[in-house]
Amino acid sequence: MVVVGAGIVGCSLADELTALGWTDVTVLEQGPLPAPGGSTSHAPGLVFRTNPSKTLTGFARYTAEKFASLEVDGVSCFQRVGGLELATTPERLADLHRRAGHAASWGVRGEVVGAARCKELWPLLDESAVLGGFHTPDDGLADALLAARAQTDRARSRGARFLDRHTVTGVEREGGRVTGVVTDRGTFPADHVVSAAGFWGPVVGRMAGVDVPLQPLAHQYARTLPLPAPAGADAEASRPILRFQDRDLYFREHGDRLGIGSYAHRPMPVDPFEVPAYDEARARDLEMPSSLPFTEEDWAPSWEDCCSLMPALRESAVEEGFNGVFSFTPDGMPILGEARELRGFWLAEAVWVTHSAGAARAVAEWMVHGRPEADVHECDIARFEDVQRSPAYVRDRGSQQFAEVYDVIHPLQPMERPRPLRVSPFHARQQELGAYFLEGGGWERPHWYEANAPLAEGLRLPERDAWSARYWSPVAAAEALATRERVALFDMTPLRRLEVTGPGALEFLHGMTTNNLRKRPGAVTYTLLLDESGGIRSDLTVARLGADRFQVGANSPADLDRLSRHAPDGVRIRDITSGTCCVGVWGPLARALVQPLTRDDFSHEGFGYFRAKETHLGHVPVTAMRLSYVGELGWELYTSADLGLLLWDTLWEAGREHGVVAAGRSAFNSLRLEKGYRAWGVDMTDEHDPFEAGVGFAVRWDKGGFTGREALEARGEPARRLTPLLLDDPASVVLGKEPVHVDGVAAGYVTSAAYGYTVGRCVAYAWLPVLPSGTGVHIGYFGEKVPATVVDEPILDPGMTRIRR
Repeated sequence: MVVVGAGIVGCSLADELTALGWTDVTVLEQGPLPAPGGSTSHAPGLVFRTNPSKTLTGFARYTAEKFASLEVDGVSCFQRVGGLELATTPERLADLHRRAGHAASWGVRGEVVGAARCKELWPLLDESAVLGGFHTPDDGLADALLAARAQTDRARSRGARFLDRHTVTGVEREGGRVTGVVTDRGTFPADHVVSAAGFWGPVVGRMAGVDVPLQPLAHQYARTLPLPAPAGADAEASRPILRFQDRDLYFREHGDRLGIGSYAHRPMPVDPFEVPAYDEARARDLEMPSSLPFTEEDWAPSWEDCCSLMPALRESAVEEGFNGVFSFTPDGMPILGEARELRGFWLAEAVWVTHSAGAARAVAEWMVHGRPEADVHECDIARFEDVQRSPAYVRDRGSQQFAEVYDVIHPLQPMERPRPLRVSPFHARQQELGAYFLEGGGWERPHWYEANAPLAEGLRLPERDAWSARYWSPVAAAEALATRERVALFDMTPLRRLEVTGPGALEFLHGMTTNNLRKRPGAVTYTLLLDESGGIRSDLTVARLGADRFQVGANSPADLDRLSRHAPDGVRIRDITSGTCCVGVWGPLARALVQPLTRDDFSHEGFGYFRAKETHLGHVPVTAMRLSYVGELGWELYTSADLGLLLWDTLWEAGREHGVVAAGRSAFNSLRLEKGYRAWGVDMTDEHDPFEAGVGFAVRWDKGGFTGREALEARGEPARRLTPLLLDDPASVVLGKEPVHVDGVAAGYVTSAAYGYTVGRCVAYAWLPVLPSGTGVHIGYFGEKVPATVVDEPILDPGMTRIRR
């Protein structure tokens, strides 16, 4: 196999692959080793492990642990100086408490400290400007070049070779597979190729016919003149790495100098196809390709902010600086995995030093074992929608990610631009009803409708704190209650729909998933897509519409990718989401609304639960599926996009006499949690098996073989479970990712949470050790311990009488 790029990611990957037994590994690098001139050559090496993403936190933890174990000539590759994030505003201090919650959730040691402790850790600080800080004693500084060298030496000792001064000029392919890498010094045959080229990733990708949605941007970094060193300090750094996120700044020591990085300046996108190679860069008087000239005018405001935080800097100055090039993606996450366009061509891109060894380990495990041990769905290249791959989108969103690096981001906060991208056929009607839109997967998704505001008048709801009140409205409560009491229309168009056809479609889907699909046409089945280790790759609803024709409700583009990779000849899989639409009609009056529109029997006896019919509602041909993700009687109604508006209008007009409302995703999430319905990617991932996650009912052992069966059979009784909790105080709300404490110790974390308007309490689901119903726990929320109780599920309507009426 061939790795393109000998930066920290490529070197880490070679080390991880050879440790797993793949010794025929060649690493190609266009620049000179050991400092080839990419981002690794100038990276400041900050390793802050705490991140809202559990996956990235795990990557950073592994990176710190691995680099701390590496030495070159007796010099450690990692200095465990700790980390300190400062708050100079009340909003930031609150966010540091939230970050402390993330740290506890993901197993990182840290605490929120007062201004005096911050001053102790960093004597240069103006204590009066600081409200507090988040101190993580196990974070530190990675020497990226030294770590790359240490891993290179280990990989070489196992048989890998590293060839510098080899510029890749092409990627050979045949029959949809990669076959080799062409360089200016010869061709290297390969069964697998990994692009770890950093900000040159799009360039290498184009050679392979693979789209790499990555935007390089320049980021300012400067070093000061010498400053007085701390007493007794003889190392390169002794103080914690410091973040001043209220001004988009960070600091680290370089001996008696300070290194300062700034994200406060305007985004400076860099065209990866115009970045010079190493020798060309040197010829232009650049130190390296990734180091662009320092722009003083962009730096001036940041220097003033530095001096305000550390008054002693007014006696100093910047000695040198540069604009270093780093990689950003539309969602700020790395790009990992095998490209869907070319088998055997892998990506390990947009990975910073912080996560380098962890990401490399995941890719190595993926290549050698077929799956990484960690859940990486947030990083999988297959996660991007086609609309999110356009150069304009990647540039706009990459630039925005740069601007938001240190911003306080709410978990529901939508991107501001480019919007709108994708709208359902009902969009005009939703606007007329005053829809408040958030965004997901490029789709505009109504979260509530201001037209329903009168329904919220008089509702007695607990007052929310400022954080949980963002992107929320009491109108959501009115919509949820209207669904429970009457009937509501939900726009379900963004849910992914796949059409699977062909003479082998049944046997293919039956073997790929856990439930029994050998049912007559008209049956709908909830089933699971597992990986080979028994982890949940996705949950699916499979409707058999004909002998060889199925409609599959899926979760992400990765589901299409996985099914397509395994489909035999003769089975066709097509994403039909954009050409179709869906309205969920749910509530006790759903049948009264729908039945007069059709000649078909929509009674419980004539149209049972988990059944499908192709019929007409008024003038609209629809595929009706009797499913409910909110726990009420009703149907998912599908039609083609061109008829979507007519379908909405038909249902709306028929529903007037029944008090129909349009309801948004805020109400939807509340309703589904009251019923205990899981959301893949949030409540469960491939780190979890079906029995831990509470969806073991979708596993039919008597069906024969299916992917992941052997691994699932070998697993013992679960030691953890996805556990339903009710918060004890009706006024308390949590949002997700908070730590859950059992007997005073952080024992797990919240996945999903929402206020249950029917039950009058906030409902939360959490991964916890197996606990009996009635056990008291505490959820960490902005530094407070909120009491909650383990309950049986489903919390609402355990007899399923509402759905099956």
